[in-house]
Amino acid sequence: METNPRFSRQIIYGPVKSRRLGESLGINLMPANVKICSFDCVYCECGLNDNRIGQMPKQDDIRLELKKALETLKTENKSLDAISFSGNGEPTLHPDFESIIDSTLALRNKYFPQAKVSVLSNASVIDKPDIIRALKKVDNNILKLDSAIEATMRAIDQPNRASFTVKWLLKHLMKFEGNLIIQTIFIRGNYNGKHFDNTTEEEISAWIEALREIKPKQVMIYAIDRPAPVADLEKVSLEELNTIAARVKKAGFEVMVTA
Repeated sequence: METNPRFSRQIIYGPVKSRRLGESLGINLMPANVKICSFDCVYCECGLNDNRIGQMPKQDDIRLELKKALETLKTENKSLDAISFSGNGEPTLHPDFESIIDSTLALRNKYFPQAKVSVLSNASVIDKPDIIRALKKVDNNILKLDSAIEATMRAIDQPNRASFTVKWLLKHLMKFEGNLIIQTIFIRGNYNGKHFDNTTEEEISAWIEALREIKPKQVMIYAIDRPAPVADLEKVSLEELNTIAARVKKAGFEVMVTA
């Protein structure tokens, strides 16, 4: 049985304690109560896509809300490890994404210069020059690679266009010349009559070979931790993640494990 969890994120939310980024102030570039995404991942905490229409926040409103939040945190003498673009969907779909990154970096430098600006993206539009430029500017350019095998990637991530393929993805990930972090969820389950498991030997071998091509500065691996819209999913154990991480380290990459 599938569910669509309720969610509501305004432009700025948190700070929240992130498993990977520490005390993180979130920026949501999507409408507060609508998910807009180019993927329909079976594990997404925002639920499956429901094709509702909503208005993305304007660039000036984003800048003003972020400025207000950072000023408040500074006044309250709070600490901040990261300013993270995540929220109700894919942040790089915002038409003013590059300009928003520029203004965010300027505000970060003024109020919390030690905080890392991070973008969590599914990499679906990294063929666009403005998106590439923007992602190269941030501290943590975190891009998704859930499988290096086409059928598994499509079953887990469910991209909304046929032209998004593993071959296409690897080609464009390599253009960052190592200035990126690869993020992968390890998961098993069933959905729409399809079984998927990206923890098999075939999957891990293909995925590590893809890492060798991409040459990321770090790899983040994790398991589901929050309610998902698809019921028939299995959480991969910390022991399994650590075994995968050992292989990543042996291949020469820095790896972070969260479960």
